[in-house]
Amino acid sequence: MRVPFEYAVIRLVPRVERGEQMNVGVILYCQGHDFLGARTHLDADRARALSPDVDLEAVAAVLRSWDRTCDGDGPARQMKRGERFRWLAAPRSTMIQAGPVHTGLTADPAAELDRLMDALVR
Repeated sequence: MRVPFEYAVIRLVPRVERGEQMNVGVILYCQGHDFLGARTHLDADRARALSPDVDLEAVAAVLRSWDRTCDGDGPARQMKRGERFRWLAAPRSTMIQAGPVHTGLTADPAAELDRLMDALVR
């Protein structure tokens, strides 16, 4: 049975003042399947094309923190999955941001997350 899900594209904005961005991941929340997950992929060459001095190690560390937050590590343990999704998807002016939240229907949120990664990031 297909149930609603929400997702947002995770973007790298290496120089916030310029507004240039590239997709580096997807975060997906499905309440009906009690699922929250993130998939990320950092293309170093594309990132350097936007900003030659971008700190790729720092970006990778932040992307790993999104995975840990989805998994409920650290302080996120106190939050429900939906709360974690809302916190990660909230607008912010940092190098790593979530785009607008979109919705869809799925029977398999993990497979949908992989499909969105292939379509929107890779």
